Amino acid sequence: MAAEAQYWLVKSEPDTYSFDDLVRDGGTVWDGVRNNTAAFNLKAMKVGDQVLFYHSGAGPAAVGLAKVTKEAFPDPGDASGRFVAVEIAPVGPLKRPVSLAEVKARPELAEMKIVRQSRLSVSPVTAREWATMLAMAG
Repeated sequence: MAAEAQYWLVKSEPDTYSFDDLVRDGGTVWDGVRNNTAAFNLKAMKVGDQVLFYHSGAGPAAVGLAKVTKEAFPDPGDASGRFVAVEIAPVGPLKRPVSLAEVKARPELAEMKIVRQSRLSVSPVTAREWATMLAMAG
């Protein structure tokens, strides 16, 4: 029996790599993660897991949906061999972005990692948080 899909949030500064870049490229290697907790989360990602793509920096908001297309492999930019990367592909934009201010205003999202550990670049999202975020996006 296949494991149930998990949900994740990945963050990127839109001027570094935006959701539009992901759509244009048709997918990307999600690499360069050097935080141990975020790297652990990358290692837990499985093909088919769903991903919220979040723009950090000015106007922070969840803007799109993606999916994991390749599980953890050695990050090609990490000479130490300690860190991993995954591949993700776009699913589509959210009908409307969900801002960090909106997330923080929802009591049912108070424990979401983007609220509790805002600097974490890759974080798990519970099924309840996922459903709430999608509902908020329309």
